[in-house]
Amino acid sequence: MAPGWALARVGPGRCPFLLTIAVSRRPWSHRHVLDLAAFSPDDYATVLDLAGRFAALPTTGQRRLPALQGRLVTTLFFEPSTRTRSSFELAARRLSADVQSFSPATSALVKGESLQDTALTYVAMGSDLLVVRHACAQVPATLAATLEGRGLRVAVLNAGDGLHSHPSQGLLDLFTLARYFAGAGPVTPDVLAGRRIVIVGDVLHSRVARSNLWALTGCGADVVLCGPPSLLPEAFADFVAAPPPGQPLDPVARRGRVQVERSLERALPGADAVMALRLQKERMRQNLITSLDAYHRQYGLSHARLELCGAEVPLLHPGPVNRGVELSGPLLDDGARSLVEEQVRNGIPIRMALLYLLAAGDDGAG
Repeated sequence: MAPGWALARVGPGRCPFLLTIAVSRRPWSHRHVLDLAAFSPDDYATVLDLAGRFAALPTTGQRRLPALQGRLVTTLFFEPSTRTRSSFELAARRLSADVQSFSPATSALVKGESLQDTALTYVAMGSDLLVVRHACAQVPATLAATLEGRGLRVAVLNAGDGLHSHPSQGLLDLFTLARYFAGAGPVTPDVLAGRRIVIVGDVLHSRVARSNLWALTGCGADVVLCGPPSLLPEAFADFVAAPPPGQPLDPVARRGRVQVERSLERALPGADAVMALRLQKERMRQNLITSLDAYHRQYGLSHARLELCGAEVPLLHPGPVNRGVELSGPLLDDGARSLVEEQVRNGIPIRMALLYLLAAGDDGAG
């Protein structure tokens, strides 16, 4: 995209709020956003910088920017969602894009139309960007490859695919932590360097955990994964040791470390932040835990448990939360420790940044 596109296209006289948006001059090379394994430190810096500028805009009065006026964003959610879908659609509207939503239950899918043909139908209607969520891994990547094979310059943004990836959630978690650690200073990836981040729970079934592993280690943080063997295979210690299939090189020269720990009592001391993951019972194909009560006793987080960190560290959870299982109710409701609502709020500027980067340029992403 061309740096400063919105300012050049709209002009300061027509949109005073755009005077506060100075788009980074770092190059943006992604036509699609499918997986954070492909992100470089500069990519993280670009997204955090732009999201920070969007987050700083007034929350009252005129709340729309004309940056994506005339662009069409389509949300193709083949899987239920509350936070992700709502925040993507709100983000698109705040950038003045037109938004059309897809509902599987009332679509031609029930008549036998393929997913690919459904997507192509929306492209034929003029969609500039497809936000895709699906229960099967690699569906957004397959659609992106199909569009490119047909010479169609339509961007695809992965809103969660199977157990594979959830890039926008990983980025909003990164943004939330970066803002917390930065305090009054600049929100950059550098504030994560050397931090110890503990992720507790159902890592096996979590695309959020996978995206966070790429993002956090890509910004220099060390990640400690904690959970029972049935929900956290030992192989996760090597998750970021090599690029995924099809990606020849790692864009990050030196990543943070990943460690697997079975005991919360050993994982929490020295932590700078803690993230709990939801037990994804709908994805489990067998009984991987003995009971919810037993899981909470061993891996549930509470105020008393967080005292093991030795300091008042922040708590994150991607939601939805199973109260009394991953987190105690009082801890979840403690606004001084819990950043869960802040994560929801930060989803909007992060998704505004991604939509802008993918759809705002006259010539598309490189």
